[in-house]
This record gives sequence, C-alpha cells and structure tokens, in this order.
Amino acid sequence: MNKKFYITCAIPYVNSLPHIGHALEFVQGDTIARYHRLLDKDVLLLSGGDENALKNVQAAEEINKPIQEFVDENTQAFFNLTEKLNCQFDIWQKGSDQKKHFPSVQKLWNLCLKNGDIYKGKYEGLYCLGCEAYYLKDELDQNGECFEHPGKKLQKVSEENYFFKLSKYQKELIELIKSDKLKIIPDFRKNEVLSFLKEPLRDISISRSNERAKNWGVPVPNDPTQRIYVWFDALNIYQSGIGFGWDEKKYKKYWPADVHVIGKGISRFHSIYWPAFLLSAKLSLPKTIFIHGYLTINGQKISKTVGNVIDPTPLIKKYGTDAIRYYLLAKVSPFKDGDFSEEKLINSYNSDLANGLGNLIARISKLAEKDNLEFDLNPKGYGITKNVISFLNDFKLDEGINTIFTKLRNIDKEINKKEPWKLSNKDLKNVLFPWIEEIRIVSQELKIFLPETAEKIEKQFLITKIKSTKPLFPRI
Repeated sequence: MNKKFYITCAIPYVNSLPHIGHALEFVQGDTIARYHRLLDKDVLLLSGGDENALKNVQAAEEINKPIQEFVDENTQAFFNLTEKLNCQFDIWQKGSDQKKHFPSVQKLWNLCLKNGDIYKGKYEGLYCLGCEAYYLKDELDQNGECFEHPGKKLQKVSEENYFFKLSKYQKELIELIKSDKLKIIPDFRKNEVLSFLKEPLRDISISRSNERAKNWGVPVPNDPTQRIYVWFDALNIYQSGIGFGWDEKKYKKYWPADVHVIGKGISRFHSIYWPAFLLSAKLSLPKTIFIHGYLTINGQKISKTVGNVIDPTPLIKKYGTDAIRYYLLAKVSPFKDGDFSEEKLINSYNSDLANGLGNLIARISKLAEKDNLEFDLNPKGYGITKNVISFLNDFKLDEGINTIFTKLRNIDKEINKKEPWKLSNKDLKNVLFPWIEEIRIVSQELKIFLPETAEKIEKQFLITKIKSTKPLFPRI
C-alpha cells in the first residue's frame, strides 16, 4: 500500500480577493505535493476558505451583500486561482460548511472541554481585527498597532467568553519543539517560537458573543449565546476536511498532517495554539510546520492600505502559468521575504525561460531532426537526480529548480564549445545523445515545478525521433 502524505496550505481569509502573495503559498504547497506524488505516495493536498471571521462579516456589510453569498464568491475566487496556477488541490474545505465543518469543530471543542481545558471568564483587551487576535500593549509597535497590520487601530473589547488553558501546555510545547517531534522549518523560525515560549503563556479567549460575532460562525456547544473563535474553528479545517467528526476511516488514514505550509505572520497560531488544542483533545500533532516568508512589492509588504495589491490572474493570462510558477519558485527563497514586480517577472522570463530553457530545447531538437536521427530510450525510464531530491527533502524549492537550470546552462555552454552543427550522422548522434538523455531527465524533474512545460518537453523528447516545434517561451 502506498505511504500517505498529507499536506496543507494555510486557509486564507476571504474578506477580499486573492493577491500574488497567496499564489506564492499555493505554488509552494503544490510543488511539495507533486514531488511526493512522483515518489508514488498517496498524496492529499488541502486548503479552503476561512469564512467565519468577523472581518468577513464587516466586508460583506460594507458592500451590502448577504454574508453567505459574499464568502461563497470569494472562496471560489481563491479556488479558481489555484486552478489557474495548475495547483492540484484534492480538498477545498469551506469554513461555513455546516454539514462537515461545524460538527467537526464542535467535536474538537467537546474533547478539550472534557479534558477540563475550557472555562468561562471575563475579558478586556485590545483586539486586532486583521489578525482576529488579542494583544498586550508590549506586543504592539510604537504607535500601539499590531506589527502585521500597521495603520489599523485596535479595538478595546470587554466581554464574557470561554477560555482555553493554553498556559497548561507551555512546558510540553517547548519539549515537543526543541526535540523536533513538532518540527518547525527553517531553524530560525523554530528559535523565534521557542523565544516566544520563554515568556509565560496566557490562557486565550476561544469564543465570541453572538452580538459581536453578528450571529456568524460555529455555535458553541450547549451555549446558544456564543460562537467559537475563528482561529479555533479555522485551524480545524485541517481535520474537518479529511473526515474528523464525519468520516473516521478517512481521518485515521490521513491524520496527522505531514506538513502545514504557512506564512510567517501566523506561526504563533500554528506552532503554539493549534498543537495545544490537539494535545488537549488527545489527538496527534502535525509532523512538520514549514514557514515561508512574504512576497513584498518593491520592498513593501502587500497591503490594501498601502494600495500595492497585485492580482495574479492578468499576469497568468499575459505570461502563462509556468512563467509565474518559475518566478515564485526560483526567484523567491522559501524561507525569506522575496520581492515581486512585473519587470522582474519579465526579466526572469526572458533570461531563464526564453533564452535559457526554451532556446536550448529548440537548438537540440533542430539538431536532432537534422539527419533524421534516432535516439534510443533508456528502458529503465528517467528519474529525479539525487541533488534535486535532497533540496526538496529540505524544502529548498529554489535550490531544487535552480539546480535544474544550472544543468541546462551547462549544456548550452557545451554546445557552444563542441559546435555540433558542424557534424553529421553518427558523429552528430554521439555528441547529441548525452544532452538528450539529460533533457529527458529534466522533463521528469520539471514535473514538480513547471508541469505544463515538462509535459511539452516529454512529448517532444521521450520518443526515438525528436522533432523541433514552436518555441516553449516566445521572447517578450
């Protein structure tokens, strides 16, 4: 039986339409999933819509649209983007799904309650609507604003809620993270989480009054006056999407998650809150949390307030899916912030895809068809090279794809040195054959990163008589 591999991308808030930053994470998640599919694993890739946030309700009210209609449309827009990016999501779980998600969240709540970790209490604090989280004054910037959402004033909120005993799990969380039983990648993010855990953890509010939640979200079991806090609810999409609370057989098959792919701004929720909820419920913890940086636009964080939001859809139409995938995978470090602009996209397209990969494929295929030559195929097939495998095992996606493109550049240099166009028949065949074998391997490796392009190269090169075709990437 094939080994399972369950991977998730973060569940995006759907209070507005997706931007290029969302594309980065979808492509990263899809790339990791494709790699494990090539290893013949039973892969499941999940994301969905974080639909029960208060900011979704407010965004719907602003444009006078019913909240359900609003979240349905926006969640669909996120899913449509994944399809345009050629990302193969197996499950897209909606937070407003009352049939599967609501009972799943209530089951998690009841398990934590049963363990004595939920109690009622009064709360007063500063609330960031952008993060849907409370903050202490010393956790804010010099303007008294949240670091993730500068320019947004915090609300002073006072109400009676249910609380979760987060403090009870502090020691256990430190041990799990230090020992890598809960593995956080990269190391400097792991150290950030451990540094946060040096301070005493405070219990957290995990419900909102119906009045403040505008009667939207998952109801608290046995208390019709309260709704479950959006993070407790949204994190559980990782479980509700695979059967927790409605299909135990499927849930047992795929849980725990092998990898959660998330952005650095939500690391605390995933590395501290989520494992604590699961420990309380006596459920298995995810194995790895892979934390990526942000995409910036000219060095600035993408923000509606700044007005630098870039819609990826027109770019996909203009330059093609694989041009966008290539930039996000090759030009952005998975662990640090990476800058994006259309100009940079065009430069990478022309230098690496048009003049690099596309030009090399055109040169070799033209030479291969010159004397109607035939090139035998390796009966064992073509696999991925060891160094690409080692980079992908370490989530170094940029180094994985750049290794392939370095190989292509080296072939280009050899062609210029050996001048095969001056040869013919057997001599030409002998010179071309090793390069053709390399390209056949590349066609398999690129399936992980640039699936559309890989398929075109495979059709052209995984045959004995290679013919030239139209350019893969016409120069811009």
